[in-house]
Amino acid sequence: MTAIDPECTVARHLALRLAELGITHLFGVPGNHLGPFLTALRAEGDVEWVGTPTEGGAGQAADAYARLHGIGAAAVTYSVGAFNLLNACGGAYVEQVPLVAINASPPYEQWQNYRALGLLTSHMSPRAESNLEAYRQVTVDAQVISNPGLAPGQIDAALTACLSERRPVYLEVMEDLWDEPCPRPEAPLVRRDRPFSARNQPMLDHAVQAVLALVEERPGPDGRPRPIVWAGEEIDRFRLGGQLTDLVEATGVPFCTTVGAKAVVDEDPPQFHGVYNGKASHPDVHAVFKEWATCRIGLGAWSTSKNLGGEQCVGDDWVMAARGGVSVGTSYFPDVQLEQLLPALQDALVKAYGSGGLEADYYAESHAHHGPSAHRPAALEHHRASLRVGRSAHRHGEHLTYDGVFDRINHFLNDETGEDWTVVSDAAFSLIGSMNLSLPAGGFLSQVSWLSIGWSVGAATGAALAPERAEARPMVFVGDGAFQETCQELSTHTRLGLRSVVFVMDNGHFYGIEQMLVHPSYYAGRDHEPDHYNVLHPWHYDRLADVFTGRDTPAHGAVIAHAAELDELLERLSDPTDPLNAGPLLVRVRLHRHDYPRAMAYKVPKKKEQGNG
Repeated sequence: MTAIDPECTVARHLALRLAELGITHLFGVPGNHLGPFLTALRAEGDVEWVGTPTEGGAGQAADAYARLHGIGAAAVTYSVGAFNLLNACGGAYVEQVPLVAINASPPYEQWQNYRALGLLTSHMSPRAESNLEAYRQVTVDAQVISNPGLAPGQIDAALTACLSERRPVYLEVMEDLWDEPCPRPEAPLVRRDRPFSARNQPMLDHAVQAVLALVEERPGPDGRPRPIVWAGEEIDRFRLGGQLTDLVEATGVPFCTTVGAKAVVDEDPPQFHGVYNGKASHPDVHAVFKEWATCRIGLGAWSTSKNLGGEQCVGDDWVMAARGGVSVGTSYFPDVQLEQLLPALQDALVKAYGSGGLEADYYAESHAHHGPSAHRPAALEHHRASLRVGRSAHRHGEHLTYDGVFDRINHFLNDETGEDWTVVSDAAFSLIGSMNLSLPAGGFLSQVSWLSIGWSVGAATGAALAPERAEARPMVFVGDGAFQETCQELSTHTRLGLRSVVFVMDNGHFYGIEQMLVHPSYYAGRDHEPDHYNVLHPWHYDRLADVFTGRDTPAHGAVIAHAAELDELLERLSDPTDPLNAGPLLVRVRLHRHDYPRAMAYKVPKKKEQGNG
């Protein structure tokens, strides 16, 4: 029997375990039920409390922190706080992000009063398990802690599940238990991964042989194999970036990534051919991925609507290795883990084709095969150059467009700035526009399946505080409608002195992506006004910087509408002595209402279709 340590409490046990997991910051909104835990947390001194304006913002920060660091945590108070955090926890569950949701509930005594007398106090519901039942839908383990003797086991089991399943867990702790004595942590927490045994080896071998057969059965016109790898989200979640790099360097095989796995490895190597996002891909990327490559090998990639961008399915010339199994064409191999598949596939490809035997520039090959074309890059380097637009006197009078902004930012990030940046992109047009930026490993964050608008503003807080990217400045791209959801999270940037740059893409105060999804004919000029329900109340976004500025915590705002103004702003961002870089910068980017990223052109009806409409 484990002895009770009078010097250890439930609060201290949890605080010690969070510190053991390497969590340096806990995000949340306090309440009286949470107070004793935060007091113990500060006394321990290893985990810093970061209060945010909203519980949703706390969850977004913890989510981004976990994507970079491997695990994150948020703490709130019962019901009114917990249900605000639920959305962020739902996103983390869908996107396999390890997040610890801590919910401080009313004391045990008050629950006893309710059971006996029907007496409800603040934040309580007649359904005592209301919070627990809600969180059970979006976690891999959910615990209500009402007995200090059982608390260590419950806490440790939930945290182990979070590490092992790489998804959120929920700890609901009654207020009067925080200061109760309990056993101190003993053995360290250990991730419990699914074991690889002798039983798994034959299935792994069969899967690898099936992939090799697919590659061999589908050569190009010259008889050479022409596969392309599609690296996905699980490469990031399982921390397999090193294995992916080893595979592409050893074999030379060209690769793309999904949007969700963008910058999971460095994007400079010659094997990297871009981000594939279905019909929403850059036309050059779509051409080499779908038309020139003869088979596609998805490694950790999810076949979500966002990753497939307008396409409804994958074909029989695809490999999809994710979620614990591998499909090769119409064959499926269950219980094949990505961690074992990557090195086994690397060895098999090197054995079959030699070291570097699959090396190719598919842009150059396609160009040579089809002949010169104004729309086809002559080589990979020409495709990359087309995505970077530098300063030019001829452009200064141009009004900014989505593509113009991101092409110019791409040049800035790769050729002008001396600082490291973490690009944090929101949903919709911001995500579509930013996916073609060329970035280093770990330099991009987005929520690509759950797609909760406004996620990026709170997420930038977590990105800036994660030890892995602490030296990098967050650069946020967010639509005006999304920013209106979570603008107050800029207050946290200001209070902490984060030197974030938040570009609010103001396309004339309306939900551009919703208009594109419901009535894309608006963008073809058929309709003069967007649907009434997509129209937003106009804000002077840049002026919010003055609202959040404190005496010792500066924030700045700016408005840009033309190429010359963006050039001037980027020049100032490159100057470390410019006061603009002393704190967060909020930039209102004024765009025309009918503008949209080129990647969405496939949805806009052509003129002939309009005439027949």
